[in-house]
Amino acid sequence: MNNSPSDSFHALSPDAVLDALDSIGLHGDGRLLALNSYENRVYQVGIEDAPSVVVKFYRPSRWRDAQIHEEHEFVHALHAQEIPVVPPLLIAGATLHRHQDHRFAVFTRQGGRAPELDQPGVLEWIGRFLGRIHAVGASHPFVERPALDPQTFGEQPRDWLLQSGLIPDELHESWSVISRQALDGVQRCYQRAGDIRLLRLHGDCHIGNVLWTDAGPHFVDFDDSRTGPALQDLWMLLSGERADMVRQLSDLLSGYEDFCEFDQRELYLLEALRTLRLLHYSAWIGMRWEDPAFPVAFPWFGTVRYWQDRILELREQVALMDEESLWPI
Repeated sequence: MNNSPSDSFHALSPDAVLDALDSIGLHGDGRLLALNSYENRVYQVGIEDAPSVVVKFYRPSRWRDAQIHEEHEFVHALHAQEIPVVPPLLIAGATLHRHQDHRFAVFTRQGGRAPELDQPGVLEWIGRFLGRIHAVGASHPFVERPALDPQTFGEQPRDWLLQSGLIPDELHESWSVISRQALDGVQRCYQRAGDIRLLRLHGDCHIGNVLWTDAGPHFVDFDDSRTGPALQDLWMLLSGERADMVRQLSDLLSGYEDFCEFDQRELYLLEALRTLRLLHYSAWIGMRWEDPAFPVAFPWFGTVRYWQDRILELREQVALMDEESLWPI
């Protein structure tokens, strides 16, 4: 029986990684380190007589080639403006390569550490570069890549989860009711925000995707890049009590607005975007449950306790979405 692309992806071997690199003229020296990634398979590979590279093998059926090319073009446009991002390498005239069932891209190895967001000046520094990313992102839209909105990150994940059989029977109705209330709250937040600008985003801008060196921040992994509101790339850098988030957001925007105007009406979306991410995250795990890496990494998924916690989490979000914005608008 022939293996499907998904089977080959799940069982990707060191030999397959090295064969794929050989096919584009990069010859591994035997050093290979699997890096932390669940969505794709990512490796640091030593290259003969050259610096090590990072190679990313894309999960089958997630993105079409045209959507991956749009991501690559966006990151290259940012790099051309001297914004600190890590673009895929252009090799033999291409950034996206194919070997057997696999699609992959190669990147320069770029080290760094997690930013210390509580240190003076760090959030402002990150904010300046996010403003520059968004200034480029607003110059023209994505055509192929989808939007991040209440439909794609809320309604669709909810519908899938309700039909998946993953929610325990005794909690199915409770989760159905509270998730509906949560999405009604999301809609109210969007109505309060009004007609806001949508632009090309990083899409998943948490501290794991911002690496820090003595030269400052650089941004990695644009795999989740989508069209959406600017706040999507800001809110995941906020944490703590309300007063903490007000201070952190003020620091971010003091740098951000040097390069890109921020519409404060978007602050109505802060808890709505958090709610959408929570719904999308559960569906993301569920949709990949046949990948052997997922039951190992998320053994608690599908348990009664997991869904009880998600119900409580959504109840909290329903209340938070009805609170006032972080500051008066």
